[in-house]
Amino acid sequence: MSDPAVPRRPTLDLRSFTPARVALGRSGASVPTRALLDFTLDHARARDAVHAVFDVPRLLADLGALGLAVTEARSRAADRRDYLRRPDLGRQLDAGSIEALARIASRPCQLAIVIGHGLSAAAVHAHAVALVTRLLPLLAADDVVALGHVVVASGARVALGDQIGAILGARMVVTLIGERPGLSAPDSLGAYLTFAPTPGRTDAERNCVSNIHHAGLSNDEAAFKIAWLLREGLAREVTGVALKDESADRAPRRIGTSLPE
Repeated sequence: MSDPAVPRRPTLDLRSFTPARVALGRSGASVPTRALLDFTLDHARARDAVHAVFDVPRLLADLGALGLAVTEARSRAADRRDYLRRPDLGRQLDAGSIEALARIASRPCQLAIVIGHGLSAAAVHAHAVALVTRLLPLLAADDVVALGHVVVASGARVALGDQIGAILGARMVVTLIGERPGLSAPDSLGAYLTFAPTPGRTDAERNCVSNIHHAGLSNDEAAFKIAWLLREGLAREVTGVALKDESADRAPRRIGTSLPE
């Protein structure tokens, strides 16, 4: 007697596990009208996220309501056109911002948080303040990581945080920035951690906590991972490929080093 055939799960079941465009069906030689309209809508949302206006006053007010002293800065990208065509300008502060940051850099600090537009203002508006709100009590829980400065940077690429952190004398910088929009997630936020920030750092010297959005990594999960990486990065004095995210199975270590007076 032969074994009964194993029933095959219909391809449509895959749609319950992923927002990716699978099992769309077919209408003649093309996709169904509904699938085409959904694609067009998601593409428009992604384009809108790239070109949306960065609401700096709103961010300054919301962060100030958390009791944080916030500084505003700008990159050398004069407008969105410059930002998209000249990525190098988004990695450099303009002269006025360099002077403003130098004035508030009275002494070294452990941590600076930089919040930048990146490629999705929608992501920053939706998640940045909520993520900082959840991160602050984790940092303050055992007085391990002291937050020194918060900077809202217009026209920022990830590497702009390196220059900001260097001017502020930060041992670690966390850059929260809008990630490149996808067709299923136009509002995804990324967090990039760099130890001893200075211009010229490479991506291999950073840790990234990515895909922070409603259908991805939650703000609570992201805050926990960031806090763990901050503690471990400061303790080991390294970030990037030498620091693996083991937050799921290891307790945070205390930092044994102190800032110079």
